[in-house]
Amino acid sequence: MGQGAGRIAFTGLAVIAALLPSDGARAANGAYAVDAADIAETGSCKVESWLSTATNTDFSAVANPSCVVNVFRPVEFSMQNIRSRSDGEWSTTLAPKAKTNIAPTGIGRLGYSFYAGGSFDAMTGENLTAFAVVPATFRLSEAMRVNLNGGWLWDRSLDRHYLTYGLGFDWKFTDTLQWTIEAFGQAGASDTSSVIRPRFQTGIRYRPNEIFSLDVIYGHNISGESANWITIGTTIRFPVPEGRPARERSGPL
Repeated sequence: MGQGAGRIAFTGLAVIAALLPSDGARAANGAYAVDAADIAETGSCKVESWLSTATNTDFSAVANPSCVVNVFRPVEFSMQNIRSRSDGEWSTTLAPKAKTNIAPTGIGRLGYSFYAGGSFDAMTGENLTAFAVVPATFRLSEAMRVNLNGGWLWDRSLDRHYLTYGLGFDWKFTDTLQWTIEAFGQAGASDTSSVIRPRFQTGIRYRPNEIFSLDVIYGHNISGESANWITIGTTIRFPVPEGRPARERSGPL
């Protein structure tokens, strides 16, 4: 009963979070920026967290709890909590997001989903960004997939609109290790050239079981500042009791 009540409370908080005013955040596959089309099983939850540090002393610490609930269809609600330092200035940002799968993925078949959300300054309540993205995934095999993302971002502080894009490749090359490489970014007008330059990340995920995974990632220009980044991330999953393991629903990835 305690675990069930905790899951219900967690889900309720996630739903409330998704209804808060919007603003923007990098939102994807844990610490990675390019999202896959899949979502978890209805009733499951997870907590993703990561620390990122850059060569220019920028820094971010992120916690991202999420749950999948059935709102006429399965929807994954999440709320990123971001504490960051940029150019010596600290900020705290909250970024709610809701994601639903439209067409399931499969080997040799393109699946896609849709998510939308935003971000806002936790101290002032100022709306920072709003975004909407369509992630698509094509599975080459049970151990390889290609992820494509296309979307829209509104920087409300500058009142500028951007087209966003992403291309990623995942390869699970052993039972416990997965390699990811991705390029992503945004296209539009900017006074700072690095903001619209392509961004890059590559990393290794160690996933010894269905519950826990650890990521070590190298990135360049990941927040549009031309710096190099190192990220350490973890994911802790809370699957549905007696539910089907992820590898049985969508393959090992």
